[in-house]
Amino acid sequence: MPSPSSDPTAGAPEAFEILLVCLGNVCRSPLAEHVLRMRIGELLPDGGDGAVHVSSAGVRALAGQPMDGNATAELRRLGGDASAFRARQLTSAIVERADLVLTATRALRSRVLEEAPRALKRTFTMREFATIVGSATFGEQHLDGTEEVVATAASWRGSVTLDDYDIADPIGRSAEFHRAVAEVVDADCSAIARAVAQAVRSEVSQP
Repeated sequence: MPSPSSDPTAGAPEAFEILLVCLGNVCRSPLAEHVLRMRIGELLPDGGDGAVHVSSAGVRALAGQPMDGNATAELRRLGGDASAFRARQLTSAIVERADLVLTATRALRSRVLEEAPRALKRTFTMREFATIVGSATFGEQHLDGTEEVVATAASWRGSVTLDDYDIADPIGRSAEFHRAVAEVVDADCSAIARAVAQAVRSEVSQP
């Protein structure tokens, strides 16, 4: 292990860790993982390399399996590549490492919090978080960094009401159903990416 003086990353800020969670980790969460990474990368210098890390896991993961074929096709249509992806099982350690946890449904959010109750204030459904940070009022806030974005979103949680907090599970459904889910995921990821990128830029600009 290199000494601190020889480590080129010594003193560098840690990456903002975003975790996406669904059931099997072969459809919704890996799709969201790749799309969110792409959308953040489009908004930050050098693709946000080193500033933000996005990953996914499943509460009943098909561990070691590649992404579902229909979900892979939708990701490819949106400009991504999941050829190296393999599903992994959610653990409390994975949740504890994350700065922001986004689940496909409210039921999955409850499952995450059973694993890691201390993650309450940084765990949202993806639809919920996207609605909060994507609102015009939230965008007008002058927030200093990613940590403040998550804390402020948590404090606004009760002020947001959605018709549906969940992203439907497309496993085993038609290609058209996968397309509809992918459109929802892309729209939510775009809203989240804008908020995260703005927060990262504010951190970089601080003295």
